[in-house]
Amino acid sequence: MSRNIIDRAFAQLMVWSKRGIKENRFILLLALLVGVLTAFAGLLLKWLIAHIQYLLTHQFSDSSSNWLYLIYPVVGIFLTSVFIRRIVRDDIGHGVTKILFALARKQSNIKAHNCWSSLIASAITIGFGGSVGAEAPIVLTGSAIGSNLGRMFRLNAKQLMLLVGCGAAGAVAGIFKAPIAGLAFVLEVLMIDLSMGSLLPLLVSCVTAAAVTFSITGIDPLFEFHHEYVFSATRIPANVLLGIGCGLVSLYFTRTMNFLEGLFRKLKNPYARLVTGGTLLSVLIFLFPSLYGEGYDLIELLLSGNGTQDWLAAMNHSIFYGDNHMLLIYLSLVIVFKVFATTATNGGGGCGGVFAPTLFLGCIFGFVFSQVWNQSDVFGIHLAENNFALLGMCGLMSGVMHAPLTGIFLIAELTGGYQLFMPLMIVSVCAYLTIHIFEPHSIYAMRLARRGELLTHNKDRAILTLMTIDSVIDRYSKFLTPEMTLGEVVKQISASKHNVYPVLNAQRQLVAVLYIDDIRHIMFRTELYQRFTVAQLMVEPPTRLFTNDEMEDIVKVFERTGAWTLPVVDDDGCFVGFIRKSRVFTIYRELLADISND
Repeated sequence: MSRNIIDRAFAQLMVWSKRGIKENRFILLLALLVGVLTAFAGLLLKWLIAHIQYLLTHQFSDSSSNWLYLIYPVVGIFLTSVFIRRIVRDDIGHGVTKILFALARKQSNIKAHNCWSSLIASAITIGFGGSVGAEAPIVLTGSAIGSNLGRMFRLNAKQLMLLVGCGAAGAVAGIFKAPIAGLAFVLEVLMIDLSMGSLLPLLVSCVTAAAVTFSITGIDPLFEFHHEYVFSATRIPANVLLGIGCGLVSLYFTRTMNFLEGLFRKLKNPYARLVTGGTLLSVLIFLFPSLYGEGYDLIELLLSGNGTQDWLAAMNHSIFYGDNHMLLIYLSLVIVFKVFATTATNGGGGCGGVFAPTLFLGCIFGFVFSQVWNQSDVFGIHLAENNFALLGMCGLMSGVMHAPLTGIFLIAELTGGYQLFMPLMIVSVCAYLTIHIFEPHSIYAMRLARRGELLTHNKDRAILTLMTIDSVIDRYSKFLTPEMTLGEVVKQISASKHNVYPVLNAQRQLVAVLYIDDIRHIMFRTELYQRFTVAQLMVEPPTRLFTNDEMEDIVKVFERTGAWTLPVVDDDGCFVGFIRKSRVFTIYRELLADISND
């Protein structure tokens, strides 16, 4: 009975949404709802992580190492992997990459369980010490909320893509209290084109999510930061060098993570991955407790510390505690091993992203850079460690994520360091230009770019990425064989409108093709029906397409061969259908009109 009531209520809501309110206003209402839900999801995730970490570590001694660091991470990865394998039963790693794939290949459809599964899995992973971030999981959660709300109200593909972007933007805006950064993230990382029709819903989600977070946690920035020196032209060389250094560290982080992920993928047994990843992570956290969890405590320390005595607290809980001369060595080793800890967490079966590791690495690198500069007394110019720790965060985010605007606005909003806009821009641009020489795509996009499944700001490529080969294949129910006579051919094609036919062997493999234009001069001469066979009339096509070819490559093949119709075969050479250039152009124009329509 209650089920029928719910169904009737939803049906009435659908009618109201279609008739009682204008479409653009309804999208704004959904964007607002996405912002609210995403903000609460982010707050819940942060609350879970904080309470799990407090429960496990609040009794640890600052002055000595703690053997439980060898246990907690393994337990966390194990619980997460069991949760994913037994309850979720789906891969929920690489959250932002999944969003990019959904935009490019799944018409913005994200599975419903992503509204909650990433939240729970990442809370367990990070709470028990996994050296990853909570931001990518909550971005996937927000995008999944947007996607499923859109499908619930039967929105079209363009509107669904916009709501996915609203969820991602709201997630970044809410969890970081950074509405401008949320908008920049969607434009730079998810590569959703900004238009007048999409700007307002994205802003509504960002502002709503940030406002909800502000109302619950207060208006203070996420990190306490005290600006020490105003910008000076004398420090521009240091800003440029820091940006280049951040670009190189970003390259190290990206390349090393990809290499280590490849090694973990070779381990097919989940328990082998658990033992390998858990052991590596536990040992690293035992040696360097700063690698435990997101690492935001260390970021807060380096940004707000007032001198060496404050900064030495970075070595609390470790075997390095009390050795004042080891601070820079300790922090440098953390920079080197952070990527190992992050990859071991996810590779071992945990769930988390690279947002927090990127900020963590950037903060430490900026601090170490300024310390080395000051100890070397370069040009007699003193660098404020707090400022350069902040700038390093911006540089690493710009480099790893290929998102200079996101880095600039996120760091400014995270810390309230708006007075450093000029050095933030210098460092961000230098870091981005440096890594772009070696890696044209971000850490999120490179996996899809290699498979040709990445949606980009290049409109031609974006449309070809959205197109699938299945959408343009013309499948045939009839085919010819080499032994058939001309009379049999005429009888078979008499009721057809096709002008080209496949010639197949007994295994349904493509042998050749037969063009009607080639036999038009003899096809009505009945006296020749038994004299000619298909084997005498068929021709080899200019080339053959394969079912796993990308649309961009298919268009290039049509241009190179000058053909108008080409056959498609699978890996075994079996015929699948024909692709006509006219069909490709028709679908292209339809998608172009849909994307361009505001």
